[in-house]
Amino acid sequence: MIKVLFICHGNICRSTMAEFVFRDMVRRAGREDEFYIESAATSREEIGNDTHPGTKGKLRENGIPFERHYARQITKADYGKFDYLIGMDDANVRNIQRICGGDPQHKITKLLDHAGANRSIADPWYTGNFDETYDDVIEGCEALLEELL
Repeated sequence: MIKVLFICHGNICRSTMAEFVFRDMVRRAGREDEFYIESAATSREEIGNDTHPGTKGKLRENGIPFERHYARQITKADYGKFDYLIGMDDANVRNIQRICGGDPQHKITKLLDHAGANRSIADPWYTGNFDETYDDVIEGCEALLEELL
């Protein structure tokens, strides 16, 4: 089983979008029994909150199923539980490393690193542009899935 954890600052926009997009891609590939996929935050700001309405709207618009989500913060134990801890931007990666106490097994990456793009997933919390975020998430998740399969 391949265990993937998508991580952003609050766990209501980018990481949840990546979680549901990647789950859908894995399901469409007929490989859902081979993956365990979750998302989390580096901060405590949104703990317990559901996915942002803008993210839900973008997922709905693209026919990607999602369910009620409860934002949670990443823990040091997640480093041992997951094979891949995937941040959305450089600040996420730094905070994941801080929370996990480093990255001795090289599990922590930025999502767009998998697509060979040295940039961050656009944060719609600040931009309001869920289209750009969705495009970035699709690019990263497609590359990640190709890499893992």
